[in-house]
Amino acid sequence: MLPILQLFSRSPFAPLQGHMEKVSDCINELEPLFVLLKQKNYEALAKKAGQISELEHAADLLKNDIRNHLPGSLFLSIDRANFLQILSLQDALADKAEDVAILLTLRPLEFHPLVEELFFKFLHKNIEAFVGIKKIIEDLGGLVESSFGGKKAERVKVMVETVSYKEHEVDLLQRQLLKCLFSVEKDLTYAAFYQWEKVFETVGAISNISEKLANCIRMTLDVK
Repeated sequence: MLPILQLFSRSPFAPLQGHMEKVSDCINELEPLFVLLKQKNYEALAKKAGQISELEHAADLLKNDIRNHLPGSLFLSIDRANFLQILSLQDALADKAEDVAILLTLRPLEFHPLVEELFFKFLHKNIEAFVGIKKIIEDLGGLVESSFGGKKAERVKVMVETVSYKEHEVDLLQRQLLKCLFSVEKDLTYAAFYQWEKVFETVGAISNISEKLANCIRMTLDVK
């Protein structure tokens, strides 16, 4: 990895893009984590959860390094407060991935047959929202070259709307999941019911944060 100051010299967004790669490493492990849960492979699941925690820690260290080396010249292209908000929201995505991993290791949890298929649709839609915001962050360098205007800016605005729609789709799926969970409540212990509620809430936060981050980028464009 290049030193942070070298990244800043390339582009004010290069450190954000580097940090987003670390965040992506965390998010990419969520589906394999839930596949292990589906297989009831709790030993491998615990190991995978530990790996996610290590990846989150790496993202956290990079976040702190970026904050500690934030140059004044950055302000020529993006407001310092906006930059830090984008960085903080990105880091929150890594935090949520770790939170999900921790939830799955608190006690053995099993998929109910009526919940499993819908849950994976829900998980995939959250990941789609994340992939959308990751692509936006990857495009930020081109926005500097176009002075935050023109076709590139319009393309990013369309991408922001796409992320927002993905978050809406997640909300709809989450309601269906909760209804499904309540329908099988009699088959679950109170602890398992509560744990699944928390899992749904924490996974769903990925799309919520992705939308907030997309809107933050949109506001950055609007003030330019």
